[in-house]
Amino acid sequence: MPLPSPGADPSGILGVATGYMAAKQLFAASEAGVFAALAAGPATAPELASRTGLPERTARILGDALSGLGLLAREDGRYANTSATAAYLAGGEHGVDLRPFLAFLDAISYGHWLGFAGTARTARPQPLDLAGDRMRTFMSGVMTYNALHARMLAETFDFTPYRRILDFGGLSGSFLAEALAAAPDARGTFASAGELVDAARKVIDDAGAGDRVEVVRTDPVTGDVPEPHDLVLLEHVVHRFDAEQNRAIIGQARRAASDGATLVLLDFFLDADPQQRAIDALHAGEYLVIDGTVVYPEDEVRGWLREAGWEPAETRELPGSPRIIIAEAR
Repeated sequence: MPLPSPGADPSGILGVATGYMAAKQLFAASEAGVFAALAAGPATAPELASRTGLPERTARILGDALSGLGLLAREDGRYANTSATAAYLAGGEHGVDLRPFLAFLDAISYGHWLGFAGTARTARPQPLDLAGDRMRTFMSGVMTYNALHARMLAETFDFTPYRRILDFGGLSGSFLAEALAAAPDARGTFASAGELVDAARKVIDDAGAGDRVEVVRTDPVTGDVPEPHDLVLLEHVVHRFDAEQNRAIIGQARRAASDGATLVLLDFFLDADPQQRAIDALHAGEYLVIDGTVVYPEDEVRGWLREAGWEPAETRELPGSPRIIIAEAR
């Protein structure tokens, strides 16, 4: 057996191996209201303990760990939110509040990952128990994460040139709501199936865009397709369907688009780069262990697009979120 290379650094291995410790401390801090408490200003460990009701020892452990992870600042023994935790975990008015997503990861996702070794051997998800309050926790978490993706998309993609926007096959109204907020002259159609259509309608109404949106119940694989549109959104659609269904959905999206229209396909992808983008590969495991859905290779998805008459032009990363493939209708 060859000896280790001189100077080989094990930090990367240990950082990943102890990652669950970081996650659980983040979840505990969020649940205890640490970030919300620090919205009132920096605090020492005793002050943080007083604001949250935590034991002082625990407040210090969480403060030190989270500052070490870059999620809190620590100066002269006082802890403070970073710009990210202030925006997303402290309950501020303008950012997406990610605390429901952390609650979902802690209460539902984490338990599934305890059985991931079995999932890795069999490629079968762990049993999904959504009894009682777990369904509310699940849906609140998933929709919160979608809201973040929608916000990141609106900050990364320019919606202003478009006038007719179709959200096709999606689950969340946040994407169309954000698009219409960015493009005040546009109108939208939300076309999808299932019980979440009504929830999407409420999100759109609550965003003040209800009078600019037509909501259509249709099967994205076989149903009627509203047309024509100059922008089609396929967000978090691809991973929920098999290859043949995706070919059909992408073909339906092309029929809903005018010539020269733009498609924005948002999802996690496996790539062929020397170093895989980690968040996508991690979600490949998450989707497998939770419900068996699939994160596809980007090259395969691009092939489906070309078959249907879309020409992929660009892949763009969204911060802390999936990637988008931007394509043009041929």
